[in-house]
This record gives sequence, C-alpha cells and structure tokens, in this order.
Amino acid sequence: MVCINKKQYLEETIEKYSNMVYRLAMARTGNSEEAQDVYQEVFLRLAKKMPEFQSEEHKKAWLIRVTINCSKTILNSSFIKHRTELDENLSFETPERHDIYYAVLKLPIKYKTVVHLYYYENYSIKEISNILRTNENTIKSRLARARKQLEIAIKGGIEDE
Repeated sequence: MVCINKKQYLEETIEKYSNMVYRLAMARTGNSEEAQDVYQEVFLRLAKKMPEFQSEEHKKAWLIRVTINCSKTILNSSFIKHRTELDENLSFETPERHDIYYAVLKLPIKYKTVVHLYYYENYSIKEISNILRTNENTIKSRLARARKQLEIAIKGGIEDE
C-alpha cells in the first residue's frame, strides 16, 4: 500500500509541477536538453528523498530551490563551460513563444531567475527573497535592472552582457 501511495504522490506532484520546473530550468539554462536534465534530476531527488512538506507552497518552494541548484550545477560543469553553442529553434505552445521570453533568456542568470519567479510563477518579492535566500531589496534591485535591460533590448536591441 505504501508503494502505491508513493507512486501516486510522485505522479500527482509531477503532473502539478512539471511545467513550472521545466520552464524555470529552461529560463536558467537557455537550452532544452539541459532543462530536461534538470527536470529529471529534480524529480529524481524528490523520489529519493520523499521529504515531508508543511504545505503545497512549501513543496513548490522546495522544487524551485532544487531546480535552481540543479541548474547551477549544470551551468558550472566543465562540459558546459567548454562547449560550442548551436543555434536552437525552440518552439513552444505556451507564452514562451513571445520575443520577451527570448529577451529574458539573454539576461544574466541572477536577473532571469527573479524575472521568471516574479512574472511566470507569480511569486511576490518577499517570497522570492525567501526562496533565493536573498535580501528583499536585492530582489527589488534585480527586478528593476532586469526590467531596464528588457526595455532596452525590446526597444532597439542591446548586445548581451
């Protein structure tokens, strides 16, 4: 009976949060294959650890934190640092198709993470501060800087930082 409950728990969690985890991984890595690797690792960790959560928000925050950590691990790997980028034509049936999404992908990682959590996952500044374990004023500054960079990029194009 425990196995059925565990399996059902995992299936329900994956069904509910798979899009969020994948979108955040994609926003952080900018690459669909790496985002898929992060996605798999996040849910593998959930299956292995089976942590007990105080609430759905606690579970969601845990999944976001693990997604960020796994993305960071992939981005810091020597394989990623020494690869040659290929032009990928990503197609989505979701709002990510918009030019704004691609402009967000070009932001430095510290900016695109807060933009993604704020606009795509609808977290408040205080919640983002808790998730990222960063001061609220830092989050506000990053959002403001990201908005400015996005405005410049969308109005006339700006070279990547």
